[in-house]
Amino acid sequence: MAKIVVDPITRIEGHLRIEAEIEDGKIKDAWSSSTMFRGIEKILKGRDPRDAWYWTQRFCGVCTTVHSIASIRAVEDALKIKIPPNAQLIRNIIIGIQGVQDHVIHFYHLHALDWVDITSALKADPVKTASLAASISDWPNNSATHFKAVQEKLNAFVGTGRLGPFANAYWGHPAYKLPPEANLMATAHYLEALEWQKEVIKIHAILGSKNPHPQTFLVGGMSIPVDPDSQNALNADRLITIKRLLAKAQDFVEKVYIPDLLAIASFYKDWAAIGGGVGNFLSYGEFPDPINGNLWFPPGAIMNKDISKVLPLDQQKVTEYVDHSWYEYQDAKGKGLHPWKGESEAKYTGPKPPYEFLDTDKKYSWVKAPRYDEAAMEVGPLARILVAYVAGHKESKAAVDMVLGKLGVGPAALFSTLGRTAARGIDALLIARQTPVWLDALIANIGKGDYRIHANEMWDPKTWPAEASGYGWHEAPRGALGHWIKIKDQKIYNYQAVVPSTWNASPRDAKGQRGPYEAALVGTPVAKPDQPLEILRTIHSFDPCLACAVHVTDATGNELVRVKVS
Repeated sequence: MAKIVVDPITRIEGHLRIEAEIEDGKIKDAWSSSTMFRGIEKILKGRDPRDAWYWTQRFCGVCTTVHSIASIRAVEDALKIKIPPNAQLIRNIIIGIQGVQDHVIHFYHLHALDWVDITSALKADPVKTASLAASISDWPNNSATHFKAVQEKLNAFVGTGRLGPFANAYWGHPAYKLPPEANLMATAHYLEALEWQKEVIKIHAILGSKNPHPQTFLVGGMSIPVDPDSQNALNADRLITIKRLLAKAQDFVEKVYIPDLLAIASFYKDWAAIGGGVGNFLSYGEFPDPINGNLWFPPGAIMNKDISKVLPLDQQKVTEYVDHSWYEYQDAKGKGLHPWKGESEAKYTGPKPPYEFLDTDKKYSWVKAPRYDEAAMEVGPLARILVAYVAGHKESKAAVDMVLGKLGVGPAALFSTLGRTAARGIDALLIARQTPVWLDALIANIGKGDYRIHANEMWDPKTWPAEASGYGWHEAPRGALGHWIKIKDQKIYNYQAVVPSTWNASPRDAKGQRGPYEAALVGTPVAKPDQPLEILRTIHSFDPCLACAVHVTDATGNELVRVKVS
């Protein structure tokens, strides 16, 4: 039995190590380890709860809005603050376009190279490529002239020997199945997506003053003023610009992303039976209605791949274990702690680098092991779409049925690496179509003369109770994100964030249950252990973001940097 290590997993945010045992050409067992430590929760203690969103969004530079909104919701829940409709609609637009942009970036720039062989694109016939592209979409750039120009650009790029993101890949690997023309089409759209994402995210600059890390979030609403007649506020001109950019986003998703997803997936249908994982799925739901607060994406859990029902959620059932994580609970050894009682006391007990393998029978990761009702749960677009589909969300059902119908597979195919990738595209499509609806509602509300953007009640700490607890849930692009806060004497007493990649990248718990990455890798075929492309396919299908789950520390305990404030 061979044991291999992939460290680091590239084309993700943060540091992730995978160890896997391979027997008879398949993965028999796997271990997911993050080699960084997160400590921002400890930094937050004693600070003003109204400032927490500004700190927590620095968990990561990719998940640029998600921690802000989860943190603000946690404080608003603790203090029972209801925000005005305009603020809710603006939040929906900000996090909506973040989700669409994030999914497109993931598909093309982080995941596509697991399926697309760039070197093969150099052999393609541009005329045949144009014919293929025209058969699936009327996108204006799907012409022989455009594809020939892309091929020439790619040839020149390769000729320099400086391959950038295309270096050190497993080109020519036997697991690649796309014909040269499909590879050239996908490569051309990879390059187009780079320019597209830069444009559509300007919505964050308009509504949030900057990107990444928009600055206009605020406990109780938003800080951007609304006045259709003012040049220094959200006015008619800016709303029209947002409308144009949302249309641009939707057009690309419908005419490029989804057609490419379907075309590529049609060559890899065998991956609809690989990477199923733990079989339990958790979604917090998302996009509150500005009037009644009902969520557009419904919340819920699906257990044991049972798509006959969605179970209601209870936040008290969320716990985190550290039996195989480099943390120490003071009085809860072998037990899971609810985030309100959570601790983040680091205690590294692993080997000193350099080392060949981790001692996976003991502690082997900086990621904790979250569990819902004592079960390991997968979170992310697949969980979100499955819960919505089973719950009868009409838009999700129509989109899922369309994609499955075109691929000629049934719902069971969703429980896989391919299904995870397809669900991300479906998620992007649904949000891209719905975000303009929220913009129209915002325009209509402003047109009625409602310029309210912030709720003033409970803003003054003198009005707060002596102690308060709250939690904020958000369906981030990568899945269920939760922030839990305890406030005492107007200051943060305890703060814990359980992020999507903590759920998915978790190590074993006290019962030895594998986390979703680990479970999904079991049974995965590996054609060439020295080039484990298949491991990348399944892990990338989750879109890991380890920076959200952990932050860096030196394993030897040495000081890395000292920041002085003068």
